[in-house]
Amino acid sequence: MPNSELDKLQELLAVSRGDNQADLVLKNTNLINVFTGKIESGAVAIHSGRIAGIGDYDGKQAIDLHGAFLSPGLIEGHIHIESSKLIPSRFAELVVPRGTTTVIADPHEIANVLGIDGIRFMIRESLDLPIDIFFMLPSCVPATSMETSGANLTATDLEPLLLEDRVIGIAELMNFPGALFGDPNVLSKALLTGGTKPIDGHAPGLSGKKLDAYIASGPSTDHECNTLAEAKEKLALGMRIMIREGSTAKNMDSLIGVVDSTTERRCLFVSDDRRPGDLLTEGHIDQILRLAVRKGLDPVTAIRMVSLNIAETFHLYDRGGIRPGWKADLVAFDNLIEFNATHVWKDGTLVAKQGKYLPEKKFYAQSAIKPLLVPKLSHDILQVKDSGGPIRVIGVIPDKIITEGRVLTLPSNCGNLLADPVQDIAKLVVIERHSGSGRGAVAFVQGMGLREGAIGSTVVHDSHNIIVCGMDDDSIINAIEWLVEQGGGQVAVNGNSILEELPLPIAGLMSADSPEKVANQEEKLIRSAHQLGSPLGDPFMALSFLALPVIPELKLTDFGLVDVNQFKHVPLFI
Repeated sequence: MPNSELDKLQELLAVSRGDNQADLVLKNTNLINVFTGKIESGAVAIHSGRIAGIGDYDGKQAIDLHGAFLSPGLIEGHIHIESSKLIPSRFAELVVPRGTTTVIADPHEIANVLGIDGIRFMIRESLDLPIDIFFMLPSCVPATSMETSGANLTATDLEPLLLEDRVIGIAELMNFPGALFGDPNVLSKALLTGGTKPIDGHAPGLSGKKLDAYIASGPSTDHECNTLAEAKEKLALGMRIMIREGSTAKNMDSLIGVVDSTTERRCLFVSDDRRPGDLLTEGHIDQILRLAVRKGLDPVTAIRMVSLNIAETFHLYDRGGIRPGWKADLVAFDNLIEFNATHVWKDGTLVAKQGKYLPEKKFYAQSAIKPLLVPKLSHDILQVKDSGGPIRVIGVIPDKIITEGRVLTLPSNCGNLLADPVQDIAKLVVIERHSGSGRGAVAFVQGMGLREGAIGSTVVHDSHNIIVCGMDDDSIINAIEWLVEQGGGQVAVNGNSILEELPLPIAGLMSADSPEKVANQEEKLIRSAHQLGSPLGDPFMALSFLALPVIPELKLTDFGLVDVNQFKHVPLFI
């Protein structure tokens, strides 16, 4: 141990023994003890960024919290920061004042656009912030061979990144058929950890012997349970269950019943994806705590599920509870119903007070801009010849990222199929944007609610090609052209008119603008989509999952329709 570290430890111990004064003592607290499950009155001594002791201590500085509830800092167990449309430093501005002090992020989205450079960008951008952001290495870039991605990362590509301090494991194994059937490319990534680092799972609906095989390949968590029975089966087989409550996928109602006195230590709350407007107005992990308590969960249990449980899952053995020697990552709540954070400390430094972010704002956002390689497109690429009879239609399910495969009949004109507002069916187009191939695919989607115009985006899980949903071809083409000109983003179009726009020049996924500006522009976009007829809470978030070929049931990539249950492409016409 270097002398400096030895000196620091000896100095901390002197404070713990009461021989020396602490840097800071937080007095008159109701301390959330996640180890005992109780709330205890007491004081907490902090020295050199660590908790020195709990009880009667003297400090160079003392803060009277007047009975506030002192909790370990909140930990996000699984999120794609890119889905907030904010670079990490801007993301921190929103979540730190809410009590989040540690984040486990999967940079899967930017990796599918920029590869290793994208992962290194996220790591670099997360340094020197009042929040610890750790990364799980994306295991599925591309997610499947059924779409075109901006990169192809092998185990050999990823292995050097495991030496990075901020890299702590392997991210969700989304190619669950590849994992359970022993695909060498998938298994070689799982084996990178040598069994010493966690691997996240991603296996919606998997059950029985296939689930056994999937778990045997290495994953220890799952955030894709949709039913209580599914969660219980995975829990019984040793997985940790991530109960997801994000901006689109909301599973708390379905899964909260899995949490009881015997299972709660194996359960976590995560957000997965959170849009900037929701982060700004509703919150982050604090919002999940509010919902959980309203559904009857004990507040201390809920806090443990976003602190100690997550820290242990990801082998972060220096945080997650208020314990001598651990990091002084703490948050004071005024109550355990609304969970309003009055103070937030990171490594013993006050970084937020009464919702205000205190550190100097810094952001970089360099070397992550990539043009969209799309040739000039004609209306011909959008035409679908009517071969007669019914077709496969993607069915949107509100508040879910899963879809249904529906069989319907559409009207036609001059031999071409048309969008049909009567049946709430829009045309859906995906255009490849990474190689300049000009390849595109056209299908139809029911449930987006558009009556006119089109909405388009380059935030399209997982390969982030261009996706546009529209009721007429002019609107669709104009949306595509705007996205190409801007280098990515989101747009609402009606004919030749751009109604609202949100440029996302960083990999076509993120902006370096202030969270308030991005959230405000996003809200305008959503309102424009509502004006075009969509009843969905966030039509752009729903749109972003319609090309994700690892989530059932029917999706569209640049190669065509994918039946995820069969894990293969299927024709449009039955």
